[in-house]
Parts: sequence; structure tokens; C-alpha cells
Amino acid sequence: MKKKIYVAILAFIGFLTTIKLALIYYNANFNPYALASFCSVSDFIDCDGIAKTTESQFFGIPLAYWGMFLYAFIMLMLVADKLKNFKLFKFMEVFKNPMDYIASLGLISFIISITLLIISLFEINKLCVLCAFTYILNLCIACVAVDFKDGGFVKSIKQSIVDFIDAIKIKKYLIALIAVLICAGGFLFYTNHSLKFAPQVKRQREFKEFINVKKNKYAVTGNLLGEKNPKTIIYVYSDYQCPICFSHNIMIHKLAKEMNGIQVIHKNMPLDTDCNVYLQAQMHEGACLDAKYAIAAEKQGKFWEMNDLLFEHKPKTEAEILKLAEGKYNLEQLKTDANSIETYKELSKQIDEARQHGIVGTPTTMINNEPKLGIKKYDEYVKWAEENGATKK
Repeated sequence: MKKKIYVAILAFIGFLTTIKLALIYYNANFNPYALASFCSVSDFIDCDGIAKTTESQFFGIPLAYWGMFLYAFIMLMLVADKLKNFKLFKFMEVFKNPMDYIASLGLISFIISITLLIISLFEINKLCVLCAFTYILNLCIACVAVDFKDGGFVKSIKQSIVDFIDAIKIKKYLIALIAVLICAGGFLFYTNHSLKFAPQVKRQREFKEFINVKKNKYAVTGNLLGEKNPKTIIYVYSDYQCPICFSHNIMIHKLAKEMNGIQVIHKNMPLDTDCNVYLQAQMHEGACLDAKYAIAAEKQGKFWEMNDLLFEHKPKTEAEILKLAEGKYNLEQLKTDANSIETYKELSKQIDEARQHGIVGTPTTMINNEPKLGIKKYDEYVKWAEENGATKK
């Protein structure tokens, strides 16, 4: 009885924790106005950041929901011997040794948890403390439920398999299991393809060509992107420290390569208090410095080369930029131009123009004084360009 009470307490704590994780997941992926959660305190300890990754779901269902199901099922197992006396829950009689099931589930969940922890630490490079807490809970549940004096986990797993085989030998339960598997399989097929609960995965599929790449394969040289005498001019307001602006930059380069009648003009909109007087708080440190060097590079006729260097490496110091530019630019002239009053005035002018157009974030794309904030699907940009006179090559 003590074991059941301890397991019940641990499972209930786990259930409440996964509810909180589900709320964090919802706010991170569906609520653009949500504030940062209490467990997002740095670049490394960042529950919100992990919730936005594609690894935070399985078959289109958030891992938090899987966790809720696990803890609910464990609590159900604890009262299996009572529930089987009710007609509606008669099927619970198949769970002859519920503590063995719980011990096995706890161990399997802990092994999966360790895998998720490795992915979190070494692939995502972030840690969700609430997730880590549930990993410990899973191990605790497994250790409390198992009987170490009677075969330990080996015995629990074997007994669970035997009970499962005995259950499906009964025709009605075999049919019920098949029906449940078909329904579950159908539901998982739907969630995995519709991605209703996993918008971050949907975005990754839509932007697959433009994310997780290190180089811009559509890169150009010089100061011109597109045609000299275009029908449509596309203005791009960007920030070199902006997380998604690099992908947007590649997308716009592809657009210029595949469409006739357009020209792309880059405008700087650094979200950095060093030069952007409209900001009340610092957002992208180093973005102003990058913007100055982009303007300076244009004077040497190599704007788009610098544009790609800045996006690919996101330098935050002058020394880093000069190292990247070594052998490609006249460094002495580049440094002088970047720190000139003329460059400062040009940057301020571009920021002022952005504000006049109502642009407050990056990336923003604008055609005919119509700005669109954020990154859109490539097909949407193609359609927008066509509506404004461009044609496909």
C-alpha cells in the first residue's frame, strides 16, 4: 500500500508538471503575445526555446501530452483492481500485476528521457528544467514500483509481457486491442500530417530549403540583386543578428533569381539601441555595427558579399568583421567608411524611413509601400511579386 501511495504522489506531481509544460508549449507556439515562462532564464536554460523546436513533439503530438497520458495511465493502473469490478472498466482485469506494468513503464520512460536529454544538451544546446524534472520522476516511479528483492526490473518486464500475451489470448480483448491500435494509428497519422498541434514542424517543412543551411546558394556579387530596370522593387528591412533573417535573405535571393522584372534593395533596421533611437530595450547587440559595415561594403561595390558574410557568421565585434573581410576588401578603407559620419547618417535615415512606413520588426518585406512583417512561405512571395508585375523566368 505504501508503494502505491508513493507512486500515486509521484505520478500526480508528474501529471501537474506536464500540464504546465503543455501550457508553455502552447504559449511558445500558438500565442505570439505570451510572456517568457519562468523557466526561460538564459540562452541555455530555456523551456520556451525547446518548446519551439521540432524535437518537442512526436508524431505531431507535443511530448508534454505524451507525458500527461503516461502519468494518467500510471494512476489508472494503481486502481485497476478496484475499477475491474465496474462493468465499464471490466477490461482492467487484464492488468494482473499493475505494479510490474508501472515499473516497466517507468524504466522505459526514463530510458527515453535520457535520449531526449542528450538531444537537448548536444543538438539543441538548451535545457528545459521542467522536462529534466519529469525525467527524474520517471526513474523514481520505476524504482518505487519495482520489487528489487523479487527479480527487479527483469522480472517486471517479463511479467508484463506474460500478462499482455495472456490478455490477447482472450478473443474479445484481442479485437478490442486491434480496434484501439487502428484508432490510435489513424489519429497519429492525422496529427503527423496535419500538424495541428505542431506548427513548428509545419514551418520547418514549408521552409526546409531555407533553414538549417550554412551558405546562401543563390548568392550574388556586387551591389545589384535583380534587374537594373525592374518593374517591381522589393525593399527588405533586415537585421544581421535577427535569427530568421538569414533564411529570409536566402528566400529573397531565390526570388530574384527565378523572377523577371524585380530588383531587391536591402535596408537596415537593426534592433540595437546603439543606433536605433526608437527602441526602449536592447534586443540584438552588434546589429548596428554590422549594418555600418554593410553600408561601407557597398562603397567598395561589394555589398551583397558582405551581406552574406554578416548573415552567415553574425559577428558582434569589429575585429570579427574585419577578420571575415580580410582578403576580400580594402580593410583600412572599410573600417574608415564604417565609422564615418556619412555612414552614421545613412543608417539613421534608413531606420527613420522604416519607422515612417510603420516597420517595427525584422524581417520586413515591402512592395509599393505595403510592408509585410516576418517570414512567409516562398510561394506567397512569388504570388506577391507576380501581382506587382513580375513574371517567372
